[in-house]
Order: sequence, then structure tokens, then C-alpha cells
Amino acid sequence: MKKSDCNCQQGNGSPFWADGLSRRHFVRIAGSGVLMSFFAEVMSPSLLFGSTSANVALRKTAKNCILVFLSGGPSNVDMWDLKEGAWTPADFAPATQGAFRWPQGLLPKMANHLNRLAIIRTGMAWAAVHPLAQKWAQIARNPSGATGNIAPHIGAIVSMETQKTRTAKDVLPGFIALNGTSAGSGYFPAQHAPFNVSASQNGLAALTPPDGMQRLNERWNLARSIDAARVSAELGKDAADMASFYDQAKVLIDTPGINQVFSFTADEHTRYGATNFGDSLVVARNVLVSDKGARFVQVTLGGWDHHNNIYSKTGNSLFTQGKQLDDGMGALLTDLATTAGTSGKMLLDETLVVIIGEFGRTTGPLSGNGGRDHFLRMSAVFAGGGVRGGQAIGTTDEVGNRAKEYGAIGRDVRPEDIASTIYSAL
Repeated sequence: MKKSDCNCQQGNGSPFWADGLSRRHFVRIAGSGVLMSFFAEVMSPSLLFGSTSANVALRKTAKNCILVFLSGGPSNVDMWDLKEGAWTPADFAPATQGAFRWPQGLLPKMANHLNRLAIIRTGMAWAAVHPLAQKWAQIARNPSGATGNIAPHIGAIVSMETQKTRTAKDVLPGFIALNGTSAGSGYFPAQHAPFNVSASQNGLAALTPPDGMQRLNERWNLARSIDAARVSAELGKDAADMASFYDQAKVLIDTPGINQVFSFTADEHTRYGATNFGDSLVVARNVLVSDKGARFVQVTLGGWDHHNNIYSKTGNSLFTQGKQLDDGMGALLTDLATTAGTSGKMLLDETLVVIIGEFGRTTGPLSGNGGRDHFLRMSAVFAGGGVRGGQAIGTTDEVGNRAKEYGAIGRDVRPEDIASTIYSAL
């Protein structure tokens, strides 16, 4: 098979491609001990002649970010970049709304927010293997590269970069994750690791000491008095990280009202779809409304690996997962757009919302198993935080295989570009 016959397009090649890799930068990285084979795609003289400065203009349009990660790889040609054919279920009820051809029957509540959405249709993953692509999307670099296994999550970087602006009221960790992540703080201090939470109507039970606050404080003071080396961090990073975990936990226990941030009502549970994903979005909203230091929240919804029976109405399918996504996101966008933030704007104006998966799924007719398999072409959805909604960026061919027009960037949008957009907005 010729390279042109498949969809393993490389866009502009290596993750190093931006404005080029200067000779000086190349020598500096190569001198750090990185294997030369890592640079196989960037040995072109035209790349090595690149500029030494990117001249980046930061947007600074958002205060917070909610990353909704659709683990498993959602079918963008059935959702964000709808392509119709004999395979399209009648229940999709496709309709044209502004710049979008939309599966009204699949995502009816998000249809009410299309004026707030910007959808990138020419996204491209680097890998079509779940663990590799999931981690790549969340660390914005090659996980198999020289520092990939210790690279920090995007949220950890946001936590670190916003550390200097924290005040006494900022008692929540900078990075909160609901339903897990594919990476942590990496080589950063553990205080920037995701604070992993499971949504519960009653909040975090561990915030209530079983023997009471007085007994907890006695134990706390005793532990610090006999373990001074750990507290002083003289034992190294591992001990310092553990001390940081203890300190963060104690602050949360001592701060009144924290449990309310992680709680929700029966009405909210129902309005967000009566699912764990919906409950997690309620908690994400509460965290930002509280304005207590958390600036990055990831909410993961799995179950998108639809190799079989993708259009089934029961079991794990596009319809069942789509309803969870639609109910939850419809309610979240409504609440963020009608809740005041801290700057006189609505909370949605202060919060960049990003929806991505690790890759897309095959296009055109379904497979023999009635499903779609792994595919590099994908989409990304943005809202709030300075995003100009109601627009589709880039176009693909009639089945969604190849890019026909890229938009301003002039190439495929990669995970590194999505991370850069988050950093620029924040």
C-alpha cells in the first residue's frame, strides 16, 4: 500500500516542528544525551535553519480550564464533523445550524450551544494505540521519547505556572481530576499532581476525621514533632512530596465549606443526566465557582472504543455514550454561561472548555462488526475563555478521511497545538 493510500498523514512531521529547530537549540538538546534516532524526522537542513524565537503572542483570555477527555476515541464523523451516507441512522436527524451540519438526534442539548462552540475538524493524532495516544494528548509530547515517562500532565503545568498568583484563600490543589488521568506531576513537585476525586453526592467523606478534630490535631502535632526530617524536606524529593500531600490534606480538612464544593443536590444529579459523568461535571463547576485555587479540571468519560455495534440503542454505543455527554455538557455550558465569575464576566467567559479524545475512528460505511476502528483523523471542540463560537475550523473530504482546507494554521492540528492553545489562553 502506498503512503498516499492510508491516513497516516504526518502533517509537518515531528513534534519538534513549530517555527523550525535552530542549530543552537538542536545542539543544546542533542548535548543533553537524547538519542540521535529521536531526531530522525528533523534532520532536514530546512528544519535546522529555523528561527531561534517563536515570537509567541499569548492570548490571556481565560482564568480556568475544563478538559473533557473522551477516552476510547470518539467517532468525529458521527459527531463533530458529521459525514452522511447510507450508514447514517435516521435517528441522527441531521440538520444544518449555522456553520455546522449537526446530528440533532444524537446531541440535541449541545445543539443549543453551537453558537458557543469552535470545532477543529482537521485534528490528527500521532498514534492509534489507546495508552500511547491518551498519554500523548495529556502531556503534549511523545510518551516514548527521552523524557516521556516523567513528563508532566498539561494540568500539572497549569498548576505550576499559576502557583505564583495563589493567595491564602486558594486552598484547593491547582489541578483536580475526576475519573482519572494518564499522567501526573512528572518531574514537577507532587503538589502539582492531579487531586483525584470520585464524584459523590455527599462529597469527600475523608474530610471528616472519625475521631474528631481535637484528636486529629493532637496526632498531627505529634507526627510533626517526631518526624522533623520529613517536614524539613532534607530527605529529598520523595519525602518532600509526601509532606506536601499531608499539608494539602490538612488544609482541606481545616477549611470550612470545602465538602460543599465536592457535593451536589439530587436536582443537579438529575439535571446533568443522572450519571457519574454528569455528577463529575457538577463538581467541576462547583470547583470553579468556589474560586479556591483550582485552575485546571479534567473530567474523563470512557467507553468510546466502538469497534462493534456503534449505532446500537443499548449497551455501550454511540447513542448511550452520546446521551451521557450531551446531558452533562448541555447542563454545564448552560450553568457556566449564566453564573457570574470573579471578574464581572460570566464563568464561561473566564473558563476555556476543551473536548478531545485520543484519536478518531474509521470513516464511511461501518466495519463487518457494525463498528468503527481506530483512526488518526480527529476533531477537537473548544468553548468559552475567549473562544469565538459558531465556527468550524478546517474542512475534510466527503467521508472525513483527508483535510481539504486547514484554516489559519495551514496544517493538521496536533496534541501539541491543543496544549499550546490552553497555555496561551491561560
